[in-house]
Amino acid sequence: MMTLYSGTTCPFSHRCRIVLFEKGMDFQINDVDIHNKPEDLAVMNPYNQVPVLVERDLILHESNIINEYIDERFPHPQLMPADPIMRARARLFLYRFEKELFVHVEALEKGEGDAEKSKASIRDGLSLLAPIFTKQKFMLGEEFSMLDVAIAPLLWRLEHYGIELPKSAAPVLKYAERLFSRQAFIDSLTASEKAMRK
Repeated sequence: MMTLYSGTTCPFSHRCRIVLFEKGMDFQINDVDIHNKPEDLAVMNPYNQVPVLVERDLILHESNIINEYIDERFPHPQLMPADPIMRARARLFLYRFEKELFVHVEALEKGEGDAEKSKASIRDGLSLLAPIFTKQKFMLGEEFSMLDVAIAPLLWRLEHYGIELPKSAAPVLKYAERLFSRQAFIDSLTASEKAMRK
């Protein structure tokens, strides 16, 4: 059985919980107090961070790597595109999310750097995505995919981070509501995450 070591408020752990619930498989979640980490976490992950996935002899860290492994191991429903070209494009998108959005999320989570600058970067980055959702339901079209998984925890935390999107980004907020209404997303939320939104 897979065991996920997951932070109860960690947006990166949240991604992995969403994928596990989307797959509807047997797994165990061990909640980790990010401010009082267990000693064995540093043994499993040299960066001493969550999420960490353990399955028999395999230990993985970094949410996108964990999620791709789960997707390949349990292919239904498939969250990464089957076509190699589309899959490469999806990976490029995931990389861009990390570089352009989640680097600021990490700064906000850790209370590092200029918080206002981080919030502005996230707001502007998300606003640029708005045109996508005037034409399609999800990030890659009509099918829910790993890109939607990757960005959902951020969209859930906008209010918590004090980020207000401009009116021009209304399609992003409608898209967010579609993500939040998915049963797997609802099941993936911890009590602490539920408390982030009024």
